Amino acid sequence: MPRALARAVHAQGSPDLLTIGQVLARLKPEFPDLSNSKLRFLEERQLVTPVRTESGYRKFSADDVERLRFILGLQRDHYLPLKVIRQHLDDLDAGRPSQLPSGAAPSSMLTGARRISRDELIAESGASAALLDDAIGTSLVPAAEFYGDDHVRVVSALVELKKSGIEPRHLRAFRAAAERELGLIESAVAPVARRRDAAGRARVAELAREISDQLEIVRTSLIRSALGRLDT
Repeated sequence: MPRALARAVHAQGSPDLLTIGQVLARLKPEFPDLSNSKLRFLEERQLVTPVRTESGYRKFSADDVERLRFILGLQRDHYLPLKVIRQHLDDLDAGRPSQLPSGAAPSSMLTGARRISRDELIAESGASAALLDDAIGTSLVPAAEFYGDDHVRVVSALVELKKSGIEPRHLRAFRAAAERELGLIESAVAPVARRRDAAGRARVAELAREISDQLEIVRTSLIRSALGRLDT
């Protein structure tokens, strides 16, 4: 039996498959911004392939849900663009060795994004409560109930910077620069944001990440060039 037909038959007869509404109900506690549009966009980009019933309704398996959790976690906690995530998943699906960019989550689909408490963040980063409060006060780290691996990396970096006499208050300009960069990105995605279709709205976040990646390349190059002057 052809694979597509087999999947369709399975969609008709399996009670374990979920509707798009049921998938949203499962994932929204972890990803509050998730929407029907986002799920459809991920399907259009071929990151997940739910089966279709004879009536055309999408049906998601437990593996589909875990795949979505993995994708959304990488986007939220590691800011990886979908093209990088898709290539990684394509390699895994084909049995090819694959490695995500340094610092990203492990490759297992069953590994959910870590959420840690404030006390755990302090313990893992080696920061003092006062340093974390300073980081929150200068908007380098959000005031939140739970934190992710990206916050651990930021606070750990602040710990190391403090050893060189650089305090969170000295980094306010970084926050201001980030806000200016956000303004550039918002202007660039405005034409897409004005689209009324669901795919267009979902595309905004992905395009913003792609632009941010390119800005990061330029920023890193400028800093490296400036550091070169210290060697002269």
